[in-house]
Amino acid sequence: ELSVERRFVPESCPRVVRPGDFVRYHYLGSFPDGTRFDSSYDRASTFNVFVGKGQLIAGMDQALVGMCVNERRFVKIPPKLAYGSEGVPGVIPPNAVLHFDVLLIDLWNSEDEVQVQTYFKPEKCPRTVQVSDFVRYHYNGTFLDGTLFDSSHNRMRTYDTYVGIGWLIPGMDQGLLGMCVGEKRIITIPPFLAYGEDGDGKEIPGQASLVFDVVLLDLHNPKDGIAIENQIVPESCERRSQTGDFLRYHYNGTLLDGTLFDSSYSRNRTYDTYVGKGYVIAGMDEGLLGVCTGEKRRIIIPPHLGYGEEGRGKIPGSAVLVFDIHVVDFHNPSDSVSITVHYKPSNCTVLSKKGDYLKYHYNASLLDGTLLDSTHSLGKTYNIVLGSGQVVLGMDMGLQDMCVGERRTVVIPPHLGYGEDGVEGEVPGSAVLVFDIELLELVSGLPEGYMFVWNGEVSPNLFEEIDQNHDGEVLLEEFSEYIQTQVETGKGKLAPGFDFEKIVKNMFTNQDRDGNGKVTAEEFKLKDQEAKEEHDEL
Repeated sequence: ELSVERRFVPESCPRVVRPGDFVRYHYLGSFPDGTRFDSSYDRASTFNVFVGKGQLIAGMDQALVGMCVNERRFVKIPPKLAYGSEGVPGVIPPNAVLHFDVLLIDLWNSEDEVQVQTYFKPEKCPRTVQVSDFVRYHYNGTFLDGTLFDSSHNRMRTYDTYVGIGWLIPGMDQGLLGMCVGEKRIITIPPFLAYGEDGDGKEIPGQASLVFDVVLLDLHNPKDGIAIENQIVPESCERRSQTGDFLRYHYNGTLLDGTLFDSSYSRNRTYDTYVGKGYVIAGMDEGLLGVCTGEKRRIIIPPHLGYGEEGRGKIPGSAVLVFDIHVVDFHNPSDSVSITVHYKPSNCTVLSKKGDYLKYHYNASLLDGTLLDSTHSLGKTYNIVLGSGQVVLGMDMGLQDMCVGERRTVVIPPHLGYGEDGVEGEVPGSAVLVFDIELLELVSGLPEGYMFVWNGEVSPNLFEEIDQNHDGEVLLEEFSEYIQTQVETGKGKLAPGFDFEKIVKNMFTNQDRDGNGKVTAEEFKLKDQEAKEEHDEL
């Protein structure tokens, strides 16, 4: 009688051999005394055959039924179920009992289809693979018995291809359809939807079922444009970015599977660029249009609007890019200072002008609200001479025409502020500045070009009055003492906001025309006399 001994049965046996199935198996054939008469191992090739169709001796046809892949059976076949009384001349004698040690490698049926087993699926799946999509995925390729024949992981590079247009074996074209990015599935493909009777001529033998353990990393279509998601727009959005604007923004850049490839936060510095001018990849140029300061948005960029087939740095070729951005500020090079008056006293008659000495409080911040500095925290005002270059040009402009008690907000673009370099450790480069200002005191300045003026008539014997020892020469000490007396008695006025000694020294130097440290009567001239002489010369 036929004897079947199951020497090894795998724990997992999803399918067993049935009549009509095609099998691939290895075997050792021997006689009862142990003499070997045949072996598939010697040929380094499995025995491939349909079961139950008369292509095998009857005993083997029966013995293979019910086997699992990777199961091992020891089979004893009597002559009547083998080669009978005739045998096989030169190989198997008549009436021989045959022993077969069989290991089942593969099993399929001509009616089989591609089998898909998903063992992980992300909670969010906004899009699935469709025909003509381009995908990037990792895989381990094995035979049905678990033998590895190929792996993209070993090459440390994804497999990148179009789906459904014939670039893949038919079974893989089918098996990838409907996948989400991040999904993991096992795709089992019968040989007639894989490499068929001939195999691939290298690693894959003919008639082999293939098993691919796949994780989908990326997915796009050549017709895709950029996608914008998760918009968080501030309630106050007075202005949106346009072509030609200069933006400062933070971002995290990831691949579609969440792999981080770059972050401005890790550098603790915003990314600063013009928009719509080709300074960034095309998808980002488009995605940054129409944003508000303080807005957060996700920009998904297909590779043909990103870094293309070649990729760049940590970005692989044909990768979809995901940028989560936070717009810190933006401006246009044509912008001027923006002034918003919040309060103006009713008796606003004296307005600040160039040369006036101003005392004011301010809060300085970036456009996103980040506080930079505040005079309130220092407990003292900020004091300047307006228009003298003691503050950035934008502040000089923003403080014009204010009256005492007025409160206003001054927005200064970087080209009127601290420019591209900013102030190290304090003001970022290319930053728009916002100053909330309250003017507390205003001392009117002198006419432009004057550091000292008389409040009354000028003495006709001015040089003699200054020359206290009447030696015909005025030294700096004499000059300084005289000017100080005039200011203290109210006869003269110095330009407010400047150091007294510096002003006097500057005035003295202007009179000391030969630079010898002394002023003579011939050198000494008032400003209006100097102007008249220059006019006469002309």
